Amino acid sequence: MSIDSPASIDDTLALLTRGGYVADRALATVLFLSLKMQRPLFLEGEAGVGKTEIAKVLAATLDRPLIRLQCYEGLDLSSAVYEWNYAAQMVEIRIAEASGVEDRGEIASDVFSEKFLIKRPILKALEPTVDGRAPVLLIDELDRADEAFEAFLLEVLADAQVTIPEFGTVRAPTPPIVIITTNRTREIHDALKRRCLYHWVDYPDVEREMAIVRTKVPKAPDLLARQVVAFVQKLREMDLFKVPGVAETLDWATALAELDKLALDPETVSDTLGVLLKYQDDIARVKTSDLGRVVEEAKGRALAG
Repeated sequence: MSIDSPASIDDTLALLTRGGYVADRALATVLFLSLKMQRPLFLEGEAGVGKTEIAKVLAATLDRPLIRLQCYEGLDLSSAVYEWNYAAQMVEIRIAEASGVEDRGEIASDVFSEKFLIKRPILKALEPTVDGRAPVLLIDELDRADEAFEAFLLEVLADAQVTIPEFGTVRAPTPPIVIITTNRTREIHDALKRRCLYHWVDYPDVEREMAIVRTKVPKAPDLLARQVVAFVQKLREMDLFKVPGVAETLDWATALAELDKLALDPETVSDTLGVLLKYQDDIARVKTSDLGRVVEEAKGRALAG
């Protein structure tokens, strides 16, 4: 473990706070253990609750490079791990043949050397930085990738290494700090989860979401911020296809502050619902559910809080 890693759970909580991330003690505990035990951290939760931000804050506060692998359907080794520079290899082969080199083994050992190896995020993450510290590897939205890619990750997560058939095994001198996120659009195999520490990142309660808004949108008036949080919390109780996450709360608070609003009103809420909700059916459902009453209830909650 690097000397600049936090020495306790309290230090981990303070580290996240310095990075502008408002975390609870449960998250700080599992993150501390992940760093201490050099185990990947598997973060699961709905989209927009702040999973990706944890890796960004960790890289920034520990002063480590962040290497991000954004997963998607069809992701393969050539995009995630490595590929060979085939064009340069062909040129090298032709030059060797023109020079009279006939030993196929000699040619192969040359063209499958590191200078022809194109390193993608995972392979880059196995290399230490100039000062010897391991980077933060963010494997984002793993549930978007195919199950076959999960199987490949087992070697990376268990042994911090990658085996390249033509080249050999590349092993990290110090395991990278690995953060894996998933929005749970599909289940991830237990074999992969067993190699990680696990934490469910839930929607924050009123108090923590208010602290997040104050930290991230300081220009929002206090009354407006409290009403925004109360309204979003109210929406999360409704039967919507996709309730707003923390990211949408911050976007909406920022938008209302840019409109110089001091408090919520039904007309403004109706006009800006597209910042909070991303599906027309959800917007229509909120607008037809007596929007004025919902706004007034949110105001009442804000005052009571």
